[in-house]
Amino acid sequence: MSKIIDLNSDVGESFGAYKIGLDKEVLKYVSSANIACGWHAGDPIVMRDTVGAAFKNSVGIGAHPGFFDVMGFGRRNMTVSPDEIKQYTIYQLGALYGFVKSAGAKMQHVKPHGAMYNMAAKDSKLAQAIIEGIWEVDRDLIVLGSSGSEMIKAAKEKGLKAANEIFADRAYNSDGTLVARSLPGAMILDTNIAISRVIRMVTEGKVTAISGEDVDIKADSICVHGDNPEATQFVKLIREELFKAKVEIKPLSQFIT
Repeated sequence: MSKIIDLNSDVGESFGAYKIGLDKEVLKYVSSANIACGWHAGDPIVMRDTVGAAFKNSVGIGAHPGFFDVMGFGRRNMTVSPDEIKQYTIYQLGALYGFVKSAGAKMQHVKPHGAMYNMAAKDSKLAQAIIEGIWEVDRDLIVLGSSGSEMIKAAKEKGLKAANEIFADRAYNSDGTLVARSLPGAMILDTNIAISRVIRMVTEGKVTAISGEDVDIKADSICVHGDNPEATQFVKLIREELFKAKVEIKPLSQFIT
């Protein structure tokens, strides 16, 4: 095995009577988990249980802070100042940290959710504000952000460890950013195509953009989903194909320095 990669998934997004995702199943196959912190999704019981399940499966535990927007699942852009987004980050990290500490575990990373993630990927001021929040809470945390984004740049400039994330089921623009979900072709629906794209991104550092041109991309972690049985099966297939390509799967903390 010459190449190492992390497999991450967004989990802990159920709340109250609403069950979202197959967390227990997907946590058997990923190496890192991004756990909702109670704003866009999640609640105290779900946070506690998800932290415990991740810890039990030796999965790296990460905070997944988002905008306070349950109705929009944190996917709607909001007008916020850098200071506001910094405090949002600190607040949610603190919430999850309590459950991590209670479980006797350790927090590994931070990955913003939805609109917060996408806005900070392009807006350097928002990215810097999120990084400031992380820095003030725990300087050992790894920042997980879209490959080559402003989040990654801000983390490195501040001296935090950063991991470049790629997506198994998303299309890319020629500038390396994700194609907006609202646009045609944004989602890669064919399993075989998605897996072959992932293997190429990991082993060659290349992805074919929606325009048809090849784009350079750095991959430290692959985002996969466990929303339904088909998605969970997809995660298993990716693991198998990565193994065939001699790629080792490990949590971020074991290889990001």
